Amino acid sequence: MRAAVCTAALAFCASAVAAEQGGIIPLPASVAPGSGGFEVNSATTIVAAAGDAVKAGRYLAQLWKRSNGLVLRVEAHTPGARGSVIIFRKAPGFGLEAYRLEVAPNQVTISASTAAGLFYGAVSLWQLLPAGIKDGRIPAQTIIDEPRFAWRGLMLDSSRHFQSPAFVRSMIDWMSWHKLNVLHWHLTDDQGWRLQIRRYPRLTTVGGWRIPAGIPGVPAEKPYGGFYTQDQVRDIVAFAATRHVQIVPEIDMPGHAQAAVAAYPALGTATGDRPPKLVVSSKWGVHTHLFNLEPNTFRFLENVLDEVLQLFPSRYIHVGGDEAVKDEWNASPGVQARARELGIANTEALQSYFTQEIGRHLAARGRRLVGWDEILQPGLPSDAVVMSWRGVDGARAAARIGNDTVLAPQPILYFDRRQSSLASEPTGRMEIVTVEDVYRFEPVDPLLSKDQQRHVLGLQGNLWSEHMPNEARVEWMALPRAAALAEVAWSSAPRNWPDFISRLAAMQPRYRAFGVTSADSLFGIDAHIARAGEAIGVTLANLPELTGAGLDTRIRYTLDGREPTTSAASYTEPLTVAAGTSIHAATFLGKEQVSRTWSEHLDAHSAARRSSSELELCSNRVGLLLEPVAREGEFSSDAPIAVDIMNPCWIYRGVDLQQGPGIVAAVAALPFNYELGADAASIQVGDARSPDGELEVRLDRCDGTLLGLLPLAPAANRAGVTQLPAQRLPVQSGRHDVCLKFARPRLDPMWGLEWVEIGG
Repeated sequence: MRAAVCTAALAFCASAVAAEQGGIIPLPASVAPGSGGFEVNSATTIVAAAGDAVKAGRYLAQLWKRSNGLVLRVEAHTPGARGSVIIFRKAPGFGLEAYRLEVAPNQVTISASTAAGLFYGAVSLWQLLPAGIKDGRIPAQTIIDEPRFAWRGLMLDSSRHFQSPAFVRSMIDWMSWHKLNVLHWHLTDDQGWRLQIRRYPRLTTVGGWRIPAGIPGVPAEKPYGGFYTQDQVRDIVAFAATRHVQIVPEIDMPGHAQAAVAAYPALGTATGDRPPKLVVSSKWGVHTHLFNLEPNTFRFLENVLDEVLQLFPSRYIHVGGDEAVKDEWNASPGVQARARELGIANTEALQSYFTQEIGRHLAARGRRLVGWDEILQPGLPSDAVVMSWRGVDGARAAARIGNDTVLAPQPILYFDRRQSSLASEPTGRMEIVTVEDVYRFEPVDPLLSKDQQRHVLGLQGNLWSEHMPNEARVEWMALPRAAALAEVAWSSAPRNWPDFISRLAAMQPRYRAFGVTSADSLFGIDAHIARAGEAIGVTLANLPELTGAGLDTRIRYTLDGREPTTSAASYTEPLTVAAGTSIHAATFLGKEQVSRTWSEHLDAHSAARRSSSELELCSNRVGLLLEPVAREGEFSSDAPIAVDIMNPCWIYRGVDLQQGPGIVAAVAALPFNYELGADAASIQVGDARSPDGELEVRLDRCDGTLLGLLPLAPAANRAGVTQLPAQRLPVQSGRHDVCLKFARPRLDPMWGLEWVEIGG
């Protein structure tokens, strides 16, 4: 006999509840199955008397119209004719975001004390009906639900790459489907100032634009940038309120200030007798330019914040505080004189003074300062919120001294990391953070007492956009990891990974209905192609986090050029096929295709060719997947290049060199637009034999016998990928590893290997 109720206090009964839950993400706090079911069809009426209930009812109707093609009426009273009704009603006794959803034959009732509760009840009911179904049956059940944490957020970096107001609205919309309620909006940095400040127009006319990093010899492109007008921001903030999402703006200080100082040089830290003369940076990394500590600079920042407060009603205002390298402050006579005037002994204490001054200004206006964990210094205002990004230690330390905190630790909640090892991953950091990694993150710190744990407001995922040049990339990197984050932040029920996968699969058609790009990495296909005598061998696999879940997943494939369906052959063992065959494959969960179709025309080239993602990096000090073009904001038809920017070098394992095979490689000149400080001196350059350098081919080790040199001259001063002229390698006995590394005359450009083919 199945349990009547599943709650956080009981073991999760996945098999009993799966049908009743449908695809609800995040998992409700408790679900009690009932008898029968509620039939939804065009005769169903949504009943909402007034105000917040009407808004929630109309939103439910909008959702079902888009995802199911179902058109429902919203009325103020129950219609006279008999039929199924969905009732929204306000009732006392619920928490701020809590709701009760009762599904019975002929009637669904959503009850809550607040507009947010009614809204979340509507979202959960929407998810109980599978996408694409106009006439469907929702199993009878009672859901009682409320969040685990108050702060459930995502950070959007609009400084490194600008997103349109329409995209920001869309992101807020899909955040709300997952009951995420905070958008932390990173609006200023070294690479761009994105918020119109009427008192200081140069912040956007100058600070909002940069010249993109380019390749030496390739003409500079037009300026890249953009900014949000105050009217656009007010519109976005008002829209977010309808989705119960609070926008927390970030104006970064005292570091990450280069765009502001480029606009107003007097704000910068002079190490000589003149203010610094800067441009908006096109480089990624930690810059050294800080705001100075003069009274006029504080007056400027306070005036900026006053305009920010007029635009954003949020109680929380983020002021950054991270990565403030003190080199300029230490070298500046003006800053040192100011420190002596203030009686401050060192520059770390100067940042504490800076934070305290800004915090006092915000507190006087009824707002709370939020900053990255570097603000956690003596004298921190007691009402300041510490956002812990360098692991969880900052959150633990803040909670212990009585400051509220938000968990946003790297790497686990940094969504600029790739989601899998698949070659289909787009640009980003090489470090892998899977959906399962996010799902298994535990925000409750056992080293904190219960009173201290109350200071943990919640958690958020961070979308740093250096390598997200357009909006589709932002969505890919966010979803479905944001769905996993939402469940951790909202649901108090025990984690159940296989059940989450099933509900996530049910969300995919909803994403598609709204035009949202969700990564299919979890369900993607890992393909390996190799020679098999005169034929081609193909090995297909899903990722371990999917295969280990024990679900009814399988790879289906075709060899006749057609798209795979449920009637296609099921992959069970490696395939051996004739050269010239085209294979198409996709992952299915039950009867539903849950991955994009992978396809390949199999020939000698595909058997011998390896992309940079399929090769092994010689080292991975700063591993990145980079766009092999020099155009910002555009997709490339070429695959991203996997490269360690500290050591552009790759290993091709187990190559048959017995026949003296030919080698051909495709390379791209990449701008070296990175601020690495003293670490840049450790990068090997100056070892080239020609003005443009060479791709070295070495035996077994990267200091092994030199087998060949592929001059880079054909690719020099060119954007995009260039195939170098083929060469033949000397005969060697047996199989060997081959090291491919660039010898280059200078740091910029950096060279990337897009693919190499040996013996094709």
